[in-house]
Amino acid sequence: MNSSISTIVMFVVLFGLMYFMMIRPQKKQQQQHQEMMNALKPGDEIVTIGGLHGVVSEVNADKNIVTIDCDGVYLDFTRSAIARVLKKAAETTATTTTTEDKNDSVVVDETKEDK
Repeated sequence: MNSSISTIVMFVVLFGLMYFMMIRPQKKQQQQHQEMMNALKPGDEIVTIGGLHGVVSEVNADKNIVTIDCDGVYLDFTRSAIARVLKKAAETTATTTTTEDKNDSVVVDETKEDK
C-alpha cells in the first residue's frame, strides 16, 4: 500500500515538473508571438518563416494578410508566416526651432526627429 502511494505521488510530481518546465513556457511564447502579430503596422521591418526580409507595407486584419515590400516587390503573406519583427516603424515628430539672427529677422527651422 505504501509503495503504491509513493508511486502516485512520484507521477504527480513528475507531471507538475513537466508542466512548469515545458508546457507553461511554450504557452507564454505563443502569447508573445500573438501579441507581436497583433501589433504589426506599416513600416515594421520583419523576417518571414522562410527567411525573407522586408518591410510591412499594408496589414489587412479582416483577411489576416500582411503585404510586404521586398526591394520593390510586394508579396502577400498570412500573419502566421511572420517569424519576427526586426525594427518597429519609426515614430517621427516635428520640432520647431525659432531663432533670431543679427538683423532681427526670425528663422524657423522645422525638422523631423526619430524617437
